[in-house]
Amino acid sequence: MNEQAHHLYVVAEHFEGKLRPVTMELIGKAHELAEVSGEEVHAVLIGANVEDLAQNLIAVGADVVHYLTASELKEYSTEGYTYALERLCREVQPAAILIGATHNGRDLAPRLSARLQCGVVADCTDIKMDAETRSLTWTRPALGGNILADIICPKHRPQMGTVRPNVFPKPVPDSSRKGHVEKRAIEIPEGTIRTRRTNYEQVPQEEVNLEDAEIIISGGRGMGSAEAFRKLHTLARKLDGTVAASRAAVDAGWEPSIHQVGQTGKNVGPKIYFAFGISGAIQHLAGISGADTVVAINKDPQAPIFQRADYGIVGDVHIVLEEMLAQLEED
Repeated sequence: MNEQAHHLYVVAEHFEGKLRPVTMELIGKAHELAEVSGEEVHAVLIGANVEDLAQNLIAVGADVVHYLTASELKEYSTEGYTYALERLCREVQPAAILIGATHNGRDLAPRLSARLQCGVVADCTDIKMDAETRSLTWTRPALGGNILADIICPKHRPQMGTVRPNVFPKPVPDSSRKGHVEKRAIEIPEGTIRTRRTNYEQVPQEEVNLEDAEIIISGGRGMGSAEAFRKLHTLARKLDGTVAASRAAVDAGWEPSIHQVGQTGKNVGPKIYFAFGISGAIQHLAGISGADTVVAINKDPQAPIFQRADYGIVGDVHIVLEEMLAQLEED
């Protein structure tokens, strides 16, 4: 283990001049972990002409921003970003690296771990810090989402993991917060980047965009049928929301897998999450950890979902659903 390794690093992801929400979530979590270990939070911003994003990173908790810039890094590429990040890591020797489990993050993390000869824990949903050893415990779903595994890396540094979006709250930005920006011009050797983007075409938004939905109407095994789910879709249209489902409902064939929320589905962070007939298995609760307000409707008063709910209704989901629809018709 490298005893000189120190500080927590977050790889910032951006697109079209804006930071991805998962970046702010990770910096907030890193700041929480750093308070335990007494270390600093460093953000790594890679790109060209995005220096203005550095202050946004400082505002949400970064103490230092490493701005790695080159014209070749204007757009994400596996080879270019890996090369720049590897060079930085060998110089600064981070204790841990947090990367969002996005398309780019899932591409970058294993490449970097191979270069640095360290492990990487994928698709994490929680991280804890041991104050004495400064070791992280990474929590991720395993065995098809049936269990949660805690994984540690006691002998090698940096500790590295990718973290799913929407599992940690986004910190409130503080524009008065002070930090330090270290700008580094990176020279990319010719031939390092073997691919180039020739065109960019915006594809139509998915019909089911759970990650960005502000209101989610979700159903579980307690809904009983696909027909009952159609009423959830009616409610969602009236509330300008999006329909989701638990794994049990998806397995029953009542909703397609694209609607699934939980460890083996999507992590969500809506303003309001309605849980109709969902018992609240740990895998599902992990998927809604980012929700601001949870409203649970279940006939079982002992259902675990009520432990997470801000508001709970003990009753028949079908009766409650019909009453909600009736009230909205009157309005």
